[in-house]
Amino acid sequence: MPQIFDLIPTESCDRILCCYVNATGKIQVVRITNIPNWYFERVVFPGQRLLFESPRAGQLEVHSGLMASAILSDTIPCTDFQVQEGEDHFSPLLLSANGG
Repeated sequence: MPQIFDLIPTESCDRILCCYVNATGKIQVVRITNIPNWYFERVVFPGQRLLFESPRAGQLEVHSGLMASAILSDTIPCTDFQVQEGEDHFSPLLLSANGG
């Protein structure tokens, strides 16, 4: 079950379960900012797997680099990270987001 600190707006009822893996050696900050009345931001450490819910229209921004000078590395549709529920296992999309 994903941790949800900021509830998804009720008008965004088409939610998907997603998994993002930081396959780089750097700390990343991931954000979803394109959903009105909702803001999602998490720090993802190298090798960490982040399980989260998002409206289907969500766009995950991946920021890499030093915290004081993090740059937007990529913006990816959350549907690319969708987990197929009901399966015994899943293979999340591994992205280096320009970090190698």
